Amino acid sequence: MSDKQWSIFKSGSDIRGFGLGDVKNPLYLSDDRVYRMICGFSRWLKDKTVKEAEKLTVSVGHDPRLSATRIKKSVIQALTDSGIDVIDCGLSTTPAMFFTTVDLNCDGAVQITASHHPSDKNGLKFFTKAGGLEGADITAILNLADAGEFIKPARKGIAKTYDYMSDYSARLRRIILDGASNRENEKPLEGLKIVVDAGNGAGGFYAADVLAPLGADVTGSLFLEPDGSFPNHIPNPESSETMDALLTAVEENEADFGIAFDTDVDRAACVSGGKEINRNRLVALAASLCLEENRGGIIVTDSTTSDGVGIFIREHGGRHLRYKRGYRNVIAKQIELTNAGENCPLAIETSGHASFSSNYFLDDGAYLMTRLIVKLVSLKKEGKRLEDVLSTLQEPAEESELRFRIKTEDFSAYGERVIKSLSSYASTREGWEEAAENYEGIRISVSPADGGGWFLLRLSVHDPVMVLNAESNEKGGNKRLFAELYGFVKQFEDLDISELYEAL
Repeated sequence: MSDKQWSIFKSGSDIRGFGLGDVKNPLYLSDDRVYRMICGFSRWLKDKTVKEAEKLTVSVGHDPRLSATRIKKSVIQALTDSGIDVIDCGLSTTPAMFFTTVDLNCDGAVQITASHHPSDKNGLKFFTKAGGLEGADITAILNLADAGEFIKPARKGIAKTYDYMSDYSARLRRIILDGASNRENEKPLEGLKIVVDAGNGAGGFYAADVLAPLGADVTGSLFLEPDGSFPNHIPNPESSETMDALLTAVEENEADFGIAFDTDVDRAACVSGGKEINRNRLVALAASLCLEENRGGIIVTDSTTSDGVGIFIREHGGRHLRYKRGYRNVIAKQIELTNAGENCPLAIETSGHASFSSNYFLDDGAYLMTRLIVKLVSLKKEGKRLEDVLSTLQEPAEESELRFRIKTEDFSAYGERVIKSLSSYASTREGWEEAAENYEGIRISVSPADGGGWFLLRLSVHDPVMVLNAESNEKGGNKRLFAELYGFVKQFEDLDISELYEAL
């Protein structure tokens, strides 16, 4: 493979490809390709830690995908051939793998997962004691895989197995116990019915090993058994299929709370009082939680966050920074602000990635839900419900997301040209005002005369796609907006605006 061919496996701060199929697919994660990637990671980790390979320990875990066992074999082989000792944690969540660097003193961790993607996909996520790797680190690892300049150790590493998920579950239970007002009560969740939809991913442990031992009734939970074919639905808390299934389960079981995890449990959403709490609602709820103890703190969100969320954060005594799309972007900004002396307790993307400064700046869906459950217990004692916290959140009448494929090879430059032209057009359009503080694309506030709300046109983080997010405070407002935007963007012949046309 050439350097360019190795680079196609880079997906932001992860490695991503196909776990099922064969080498005819250029993105197939073959045994040899995985072996070389992990040899590249081994060399990168040795150089990063300035330690001899024989003194390094790396943990390895995986979600339940059908290709996980095959890929894990190559991962462990590459690590031990590099002289590195391995702790094989088996079926694990991605956040748990980070915590092996904290609790087991591992120098690094490898998680085999493709998050919420279909069952034929798979990938590799990496951690050190400093947290998840950045995109530049992945590039370096793939370059090392291409160069083939691997470690030649004095001895082969040793692999052993360890059930770290039991330790991780105990960590989450302790948070709930510490958050309960009555420390003597070892079953603080008694009287609560909580439904968990794990989507046959790695999240089933949360019902069995965290909630049930603390007294929660988890009957009615869905798809807790790991099954990498995902026979019921893809574990994805952003999908309507997942949230519809959870809403139905909560209603049928008269549950107090419902939780949906993605495959590797770094994201989550929930249901309370018959309402979905995801996207903007989840951002607002998590922000309110953090601001109780961090008055004046900065909440970092992604660029698609609703105007109402910013108002809500300010009402709760916080400051709102609407930053770039991409969970690594918002977390990196949170860490940057913290290092500069700012109080930044939360960075959260509307997809459900939530990083708490109190939790090692790690996006951990189980930790987020655990914090919400502690709040749920507290509110129940006051005769209140979790959704009551959101009573003042201003929500739009309608919201939309459309995607336009860019058909030219230099898609980034083309997308920037579209954005620049739209900025010029908006400056002459009465009732449109470009946001003064914006970190990607162009965000326009729409006047009440045109329905109110806003829209954002931006380039996708990874793909040759432009994404249009829009919210209107009036029913039908987005359709009027789309009609005007169609008249503007149809001049760009290399922009596939079929979704916009269909929305008219």
